[in-house]
Amino acid sequence: MLIALDLPESVQNHLMHMGFVPDAHVTALRRAPAGDPTVYAIDGMEIALRVETAQSIRVREADSAEVPEAIEPELAGASR
Repeated sequence: MLIALDLPESVQNHLMHMGFVPDAHVTALRRAPAGDPTVYAIDGMEIALRVETAQSIRVREADSAEVPEAIEPELAGASR
């Protein structure tokens, strides 16, 4: 679950419009072959973020009761 965005305000606003808001469920789906960027699922969208941006997004692992049913169990574990 998303806790906070430690990014410049303009970048925060852009990400918030795409669904990166507090308590949103963020799941890492896949990485590019070279390891950057990584594709994340949030609010029904897939968004690729570079490592330097993703490192500034604070998240905590969601309890199993907090994971939406729409997220497949194998995808929910991809972020671990």
